[in-house]
Amino acid sequence: MTKRPVGAAAAAPSVVLLGTGGPRIDPSRRCAALLLRTGQEEVLIDAGRGCVAGLAEAGADLGRLSRLLVTHHHFDHIGDLYDVALTTWFEGRKEALRIEGPPDTRRITEALLTQVYDKDHTWRGLGEPAFGGWAPVEARDVAPGEWIEGAGWRAVAREVSHGNGLGTLPEAFLWRWICYGYRFEIGGRVFAFSGDTVDCPGLRALAQGADVLVQCCWAASAELTSEHLRRLARHTLACGDTVGKIAAECGVKTLVLTHHRPRRDPAMLDVLAEEVARDFSGRLLIGVDGMEVAI
Repeated sequence: MTKRPVGAAAAAPSVVLLGTGGPRIDPSRRCAALLLRTGQEEVLIDAGRGCVAGLAEAGADLGRLSRLLVTHHHFDHIGDLYDVALTTWFEGRKEALRIEGPPDTRRITEALLTQVYDKDHTWRGLGEPAFGGWAPVEARDVAPGEWIEGAGWRAVAREVSHGNGLGTLPEAFLWRWICYGYRFEIGGRVFAFSGDTVDCPGLRALAQGADVLVQCCWAASAELTSEHLRRLARHTLACGDTVGKIAAECGVKTLVLTHHRPRRDPAMLDVLAEEVARDFSGRLLIGVDGMEVAI
């Protein structure tokens, strides 16, 4: 695919769904990642397994990618974090790659660079001088409610609820378990990404009046066939019984469903769409890998 020009004044903002699956392997879906195209720069949101291949397929200008926002620290959202740092450098990145996300984002990034993969990038930086030396990576923890700014956009991080109510996680862990969704403002348009969450005040704050909401929607109600699955729907990942209500009550214009469970029967996606459409009369899209949505 031909790379799209970055910085072209006429380019309308859009979001590309690089990965629409979850942590379990699904031959038709990668793990969570989005590419936001603002018209002035490209911003990566999450970096789950397979996202670098998705970036290449989307025609992203990897050598100019310098912003990555993380929603939370599950594997299916950060599994390709180092790959992004390495591959953007391979493709000509000279600027620092700025990685921002919830508390512990900096610690995790530094561990990858200084402990897990230190031999890899040191060898490549010194042993393959044609790349021009290792391009830096700068990681920063973002506080809930903090605004982040870029070229022609700004975003606010809202804390969301992803497993907090399960009752099985130690209190000490929950103090460290901070998950975000992001609300972007781009030239008078609003794009929101739920991250992984159930209905909560943070989700509703970021979704309010959004032109496009990319919303995790793990399953249709008909697929919740055990108490374990129903608990996940109540406390961990929103499902078909709630996402339409949230979008309608928040005045969302376009609702895009992502973070799908692996399915043997693709007809369940029709069941999911019908369930959500009972509550939401706006534009509804079932996300698939590679889908690009105008904002």
